Amino acid sequence: MRWYHIDRFLEFISGERAISIKTVSLSEDHLHEYSPGYPILPSTLIVEGLAQTGGLLVGEAVGFEQCVILAKISRAIFHELVRPGDQLTYTSVLESCTDDGAIVKGTSHRGDQLQAEIDIVFAFIPQRLAAEQFYPADFLSSMRKFGMYEVLKTPEGEPKLPPAYMLEAEQNALKSGLLDD
Repeated sequence: MRWYHIDRFLEFISGERAISIKTVSLSEDHLHEYSPGYPILPSTLIVEGLAQTGGLLVGEAVGFEQCVILAKISRAIFHELVRPGDQLTYTSVLESCTDDGAIVKGTSHRGDQLQAEIDIVFAFIPQRLAAEQFYPADFLSSMRKFGMYEVLKTPEGEPKLPPAYMLEAEQNALKSGLLDD
């Protein structure tokens, strides 16, 4: 992920559900470019925030061993506009996961109000076809910044650690000085 459209995770239950938040700030350039004089968060970026939350849910469910890509938005309904100062709560629920991909249902709430609903289809593509953009140590560092591993639990409520290969890559990067503590 090059741009992040979530701020942090509030809840993450492996293979079931992830909840993240996004606080919309007036300092975000795209708010001014999308609708000059009336800053609103574009619906496409709400889709992106929900897709990032859902994609990480799917990726974690398969141990980050599959390359997860957004394949299709089969339904998207937007009920309210989002303005600077609003905080969105994105909820993604893993409906199904097969060898080929996964289906996630997502909602966005502004406070108690339903803001958007979306159904997302994710596909798995072979690693050999994926661009060389996944660096486990950097990825793990980003997931730690989102607080993912602070709230990640198994369905039974037990804390869950990152995959061993990511922890090893992180240790190697720290020893090499490629990552800060």
